[in-house]
Amino acid sequence: MLSTATHIIESLPYKKPFLFVDRITEVDENGITAEYTFRNDEYFYEGHFVNNPVTPGVILTECMAQIGLAAFGSYLLGKIEKSANLSMALSHTDMDFLYPVLPGEKVHVIARKEYFRFNKLKCSVKMLNERDTVVCKGVMSGMIKYL
Repeated sequence: MLSTATHIIESLPYKKPFLFVDRITEVDENGITAEYTFRNDEYFYEGHFVNNPVTPGVILTECMAQIGLAAFGSYLLGKIEKSANLSMALSHTDMDFLYPVLPGEKVHVIARKEYFRFNKLKCSVKMLNERDTVVCKGVMSGMIKYL
């Protein structure tokens, strides 16, 4: 039998190469923690700062949204069946980027619920590298529902 975390990941409307969730390590009614390793061969490194690639901020934001809004929202809705049709619209982000994330780095995303009502989820989020340094942080919100 698959774990809740595996079901949550399978319920997401993303697949490789645009799935930025490897493993959910914690989830409850107040928040979620998950990780992702940015592989050296990710498609976006090829042209982003040639000869000195860093992970684009929009990709870091997407990673945090997939974990902090889509995966966490799926859990909160109680709809983690693989066949469910999750729909999500990101409505707001306010992010601070503090340090670069390089190819090959594993990051941990921690999202904490600020509120969830009428299918709108607002979370404070932060991303840490393997040295437990906060590389980016902020607040994001979105609408989540199953069609």
